[in-house]
Amino acid sequence: MEFEKHIYTIEETQALAHRLAELLESQHTITLEGDLGAGKTTFTQALAKGLGITRTVNSPTFTIMKQYNGRLPLNHLDVYRLADSDEDLGWDEIFYGDAVTVVEWAHLIASELPEERLAITITRINDTERTFTFKPMGEKYVQLCEELFK
Repeated sequence: MEFEKHIYTIEETQALAHRLAELLESQHTITLEGDLGAGKTTFTQALAKGLGITRTVNSPTFTIMKQYNGRLPLNHLDVYRLADSDEDLGWDEIFYGDAVTVVEWAHLIASELPEERLAITITRINDTERTFTFKPMGEKYVQLCEELFK
């Protein structure tokens, strides 16, 4: 089962992420895939704002993970630099703690990801248009998507 949303502006991306943030609970994991410039970090910034995070959120490319506090804590991972690595960052603590976790380039750590998660693929159409494809893995994520796409 997949859910799809075509977005025409950055503001629509922000609204979608903000609405998703309202539905999130601790231990929710979201994976983000998309080419460079697709909008993974922009989506995460809006999601963080929706979680009540006031700090500036930027890509943790060189630090792998950044943590933020809001209504729920947020773990923001960019695992691009972990390609061909078997480094263990303490995945259980990251995915099963009290935070929401967002993982950019998640396919690079596929074997470490929780079975149940929300996989989002962002396809860049042009400078402003994107298609967001939501693939819920697990019943709680199916319910989350059904609520999000009402």
